[in-house]
Amino acid sequence: METNTGWRPTATHDALKLRAAVLARIRSFFASRDVLEVDTPALSHAASTDPALASFRTSYSGPGAADSESCYLHTSPEFPMKRLLAAGSGSIYQICKVFRDGERGARHNPEFTLLEWYRVGFDHLDLMDEVERLVTAILSDIMPVSSVHHWCYRDLFIEMAGVDPFVADGQALAAVLQSAHGLTAVGLADADRDAWLDLIMTHIIEPRLDDGLVFIRDYPASQAALARLRSGNPQVASRFEVYLNGMELANGFHELSDAAEQAQRFAREQACRRAAGSDMVDIDDHLLAALQAGLPDCAGVALGVDRLLMCARGAQHIQDVIAFPFEVA
Repeated sequence: METNTGWRPTATHDALKLRAAVLARIRSFFASRDVLEVDTPALSHAASTDPALASFRTSYSGPGAADSESCYLHTSPEFPMKRLLAAGSGSIYQICKVFRDGERGARHNPEFTLLEWYRVGFDHLDLMDEVERLVTAILSDIMPVSSVHHWCYRDLFIEMAGVDPFVADGQALAAVLQSAHGLTAVGLADADRDAWLDLIMTHIIEPRLDDGLVFIRDYPASQAALARLRSGNPQVASRFEVYLNGMELANGFHELSDAAEQAQRFAREQACRRAAGSDMVDIDDHLLAALQAGLPDCAGVALGVDRLLMCARGAQHIQDVIAFPFEVA
């Protein structure tokens, strides 16, 4: 009788076959649209400065290194893919493993599979349409998408939380959480509006989202990340997120191409990390140089493949769709 079963995969054979089929369908989808598959390094000398992300840090001490060189496992292939775009690659996509420290649970594994792609000449609205086409095509005979819904970020908050996210201050946002769920975020400053907005999104809005595909666009400028701001309305970022059956699936931007603005955002994010006592990371100067050389007008999106598979299988835990999650890796 087998006494140690910890060596076995946590996903069934059928789940692994579905994974292989979905990956094949993704590649077929992009091949039919003449989008080039690329492969960029998982190990980098720089990391994302996003305060919400924690990178795995390691070091290299082999030939060519005067001292031990600090390096990181990437949280996304975004930066090197943008370098390819600036070098004239045209529209590109990548399926790869990415790594995020501190993320572990029913929907999170520290190592997971990401599909990221960039379309030259698209804005975020064009890309939203392509995300819909991709997801519905992949799931057509597995779990057909029941419906598609579109929301503006502001309208969604007013409808489901009764608050205008572009106007309300931290105290007003805290009051919404208190009245709806009796929640109090200890240690969260009133001035940190984005943190309050995130809590309202996760605790009040996400549980009420419709089944099917839900697109949310036009985020506040303070949550722009690497998206450009709306022309003529700098309060709004050209950013969208996608949910499938209530699960966050993808995050996309009309990409920022201004090197000076990107450098300022990096500096602001580093200041936030420093104030929070988070690990300070090295800024990607290669990305800034690529933006300075000229990033073509494009839109990009990152989609969680494991979460797409969870939805397709009706799985409640990410370990049901990957062979060896962190616990048994």
